[in-house]
Amino acid sequence: MIKSLSRSGLLRTGLLRTGLLRTGAVALALGLPLASARAQAPAAPAPAAAPVAPETVVAKVNGAPITAGDLAIAAEDPALSLPGVDDAQKKALLVDYMIDLKVGAQAAEAAKIGDSPDFQRKLAYFKDKLLLDEYLEREAKKAATPEAAKALYDQTVKAMKPEEEAHARHILVESEDEAKKIAARIKGGEDFARVAAEVSKDPGSKTEGGDLGWFTKERMVAPFAEAAFKMSPGQVSDPVKTQFGWHVIKLEEKRTKPVPTFDEMKEQVDQYLTRKAQQDMILKLREGAKIERTAAAPAVAPAPAQKAP
Repeated sequence: MIKSLSRSGLLRTGLLRTGLLRTGAVALALGLPLASARAQAPAAPAPAAAPVAPETVVAKVNGAPITAGDLAIAAEDPALSLPGVDDAQKKALLVDYMIDLKVGAQAAEAAKIGDSPDFQRKLAYFKDKLLLDEYLEREAKKAATPEAAKALYDQTVKAMKPEEEAHARHILVESEDEAKKIAARIKGGEDFARVAAEVSKDPGSKTEGGDLGWFTKERMVAPFAEAAFKMSPGQVSDPVKTQFGWHVIKLEEKRTKPVPTFDEMKEQVDQYLTRKAQQDMILKLREGAKIERTAAAPAVAPAPAQKAP
């Protein structure tokens, strides 16, 4: 769920507070360098603080409170990500950001910015968006359970067909004559990896001794795949032509592609269940709603007709 906050228009510079230069909203939101944020000698890491209740007030701006819960929400904003900054410093910077945000919001309120029709439309839009995001997130959690994830994984694995994989090296050159000479050198006893590093035109594998790792037949262009999968481990091919040039291939190993474990697939499974649950929820809500499009609504262009095969 995207949670976005406005960026302050003022950079708070000046006073050092507890060894931190007050960078303020702009510096925090834009990710400006924080190298000067500490005094010359960095302080030793502070011990982990006890959990703070969300309603705990951490600052006030003209009497309006800023709470620990407000900081937690700000910390979820991707725009305020501060990788490499310790928790204590990040919290101090977030407090400064929230102070700037509150100061600016109070000034905007006094200027009656919020009374304009345009602002009210924006407010209504972002309120609807946040409500929908929060609703879909909560509903999706009910669907993406550990039991559902395991069941989907088992069902998917059962339907998977065994696939053969090859582990090969190759040397790519421009002409057949070059490829024949290289094949002769390899078959004469020269080390394939050393020759690949010396002459191969493939920048992606040259520095790895021509190593292409494991691949299925579908991942390679047809002439290359056909040659590689017909070979026996240790065998070196005659020159093979593709649209990229001429290849000399050495097959290292063959195997049946291993089935990924549940732990390896869990993140993808959870993402699928979440997206499907959210999509199903929207479709269900649409079906149960009375939706009317007026004459002012833009017409949807018809899909282009497809020719029969």
